[in-house]
Amino acid sequence: MRRTAARLVLISLSWAVLIGTQAASIVALSVAPALAVDPMTYIGKPPLGLPAVPVPAGNPLTKPKAELGRALYFDPRLLSIDGSVACASCHSPGLGWSNGAPVAVGVMGQKGGRSAPVIYNTAYEDLLFWDGRSNSLEDQAAGPIQNPIEMGQGEGNLPIVAKRLNALPSYRAWFMKVFNEPATPKNITQAIASYERTILSGNAPIDRFQAGDEKALSAQAQRGWELFKGKANCTTCHVGFNFADGDFHNLGVGMNRKKPDLGRYDVTKKDDDKGKFRTMTIREITESGPYMHDGSVATLEEVVELYDRGGDKNPNLDKQIVPLHLTKAEKADLVALLKEGFKGEELTIVFPELPK
Repeated sequence: MRRTAARLVLISLSWAVLIGTQAASIVALSVAPALAVDPMTYIGKPPLGLPAVPVPAGNPLTKPKAELGRALYFDPRLLSIDGSVACASCHSPGLGWSNGAPVAVGVMGQKGGRSAPVIYNTAYEDLLFWDGRSNSLEDQAAGPIQNPIEMGQGEGNLPIVAKRLNALPSYRAWFMKVFNEPATPKNITQAIASYERTILSGNAPIDRFQAGDEKALSAQAQRGWELFKGKANCTTCHVGFNFADGDFHNLGVGMNRKKPDLGRYDVTKKDDDKGKFRTMTIREITESGPYMHDGSVATLEEVVELYDRGGDKNPNLDKQIVPLHLTKAEKADLVALLKEGFKGEELTIVFPELPK
């Protein structure tokens, strides 16, 4: 198992029991790092390398709201139809805020068709999911709850979830305290989105290096950084503070299948979008494998090989994806950068007391 990027702190017996039985897939415990950061401290103060978090006017980011969202995020009992799946089941802090598997797994063990995207820095994204079908974290939060494979509630059934939450006195009181009203479909997703806006990755070695600390990266990783910006062509897509352009690209992954996943095309119905998927951040990349939309690339070494050969040929291959002709040493330098440069501050994740 990969070294997790999150310290997980159990503060209630009820969570210990829950994790040990019906929700074992939610977390993978790790040895606590010497220093770790509670993501709630990022509210209004993001880590080095990141700008202020954009927050919609209709959903101001507050600590009480994020704390409610945290409870909802980790509680499988009421959001999923059979009480077995939470947001954290597919986006676990113990597994790089993904699930460590090629594809997401939902209620009754059903497997989805795509890898579970990481939650890190999604606060900065304009379009979400691999195909960009959601334009806000609030809208995104509603999707898995209603998806028949993921949490299984069914389209349009968020009012049922709200009713179940309000049936628990503690949850109803919590919503009343935060929103001045009981749980509703709207404020459920607002709370979850607020928590997700606190899950940030910054103050990585690459941030400190760019801020002037030449010792933040090893000599090999520094060579990899020069390749990243130059011969390896990485900044074609992995640009900006989040190392992601917010756009969609066809790398050819999976396009040789009999019925390939057409990605962005399923949303836009534009032929040029066939096989295109959203550029994901490479922050915390060592924690979030396997890689690509279908989880078909197991290691960072294999990722580099994919790009070095110019992707996988298909009629819609992105014109910017071309053979790189990297040497063995250059590939090793690039992998060293990826493994060393993009790991941010350790996060302390404190599980809340389960409302009753």
